[in-house]
Amino acid sequence: MPAAHLTDRDPQLSADELIGTLVPPPRFDAVRFTNYIPNPDEPSQAAAVTSCAAFAAKIEAPAKKSKLRSLFGGAQAPSGPMGLYLDGGFGVGKTHLLASTWHATPGPKAYGTFVELTHLVGALGFAEAVRRLSGHRLLAIDEFELDDPGDTMLIGRLLRELTEAGVYVAATSNTLPDKLGEGRFAAEDFLREIQSLASRFTVVRVDGPDYRHRGLPEAPPPVADDVLTASAERHEGSTVDDFDALCAHLGKLHPSRYGRMLDGVTRVHLRGIHPAPDQSVALRLVAFADRLYDRAIPVVVSGRPLPELFTEEMINGGYRKKYLRAVSRLTALARDAVQAA
Repeated sequence: MPAAHLTDRDPQLSADELIGTLVPPPRFDAVRFTNYIPNPDEPSQAAAVTSCAAFAAKIEAPAKKSKLRSLFGGAQAPSGPMGLYLDGGFGVGKTHLLASTWHATPGPKAYGTFVELTHLVGALGFAEAVRRLSGHRLLAIDEFELDDPGDTMLIGRLLRELTEAGVYVAATSNTLPDKLGEGRFAAEDFLREIQSLASRFTVVRVDGPDYRHRGLPEAPPPVADDVLTASAERHEGSTVDDFDALCAHLGKLHPSRYGRMLDGVTRVHLRGIHPAPDQSVALRLVAFADRLYDRAIPVVVSGRPLPELFTEEMINGGYRKKYLRAVSRLTALARDAVQAA
């Protein structure tokens, strides 16, 4: 049977469904503090587990008193730090810790990447997003990004509204590997950008090398087109698309719908990949790569090698963190495809 095409999919989501998607991705369904394995050479990792567990317990304690609180005028923002910020480089387990914090916290609660949150506000409108999230106990934000001033201000305003309503916030960063030697560089940037909330965040550093590349080979080379086609036909639930056609299709969908587009897909095949032609296409590919990684969907490509997906100019520009993360994640997914074969 011929493989399906992602370009044939046009998923639609209601407001309730958009909020309902704010949970840890399948890759992190089973993560907990107990199965996080700290690097013995990086003591900050074990310390981060302790800090995150304590933060989750702090949220749980007031939740047990929610009935009493509701009798005296509803929720009130607790005193003291209501935010936890995990600061560190790629692949040190920050997302594992964030998802574990989410799993250990009573609901209602929401979990999403910084990009997913900006997409949610764009899809629902600011006031409606605040209304729907303000009754939550916890908002977990993975990969808080500081490279877009407009988005940073938007989410900063959202966090201010939510923390004033009593919502706790946990977030992670993505410090560039070559910035790790600069101490609390990313943390200071984050706190400065959310000035009015800075005193409400506790910063926890998580150091270490990218676990996705510990002793592993570089990205598998692209395959020939006939090999790609054979793989797509051999694996049930596969999709196969021409790279340019997929890029055009992504441009027609709101990024909040990319995840739903991948429902039921077991392996993605992209024919004829090449460097993204411009920044808009490149950023859509980053969002698409994130949704693939969330769902642990192996990727097989023909054309140019995955590390060439973004040009040198892009890699050295303002969205450097996004592009390096996307390459790291796509490389891991390409390895998954090779190992499965």
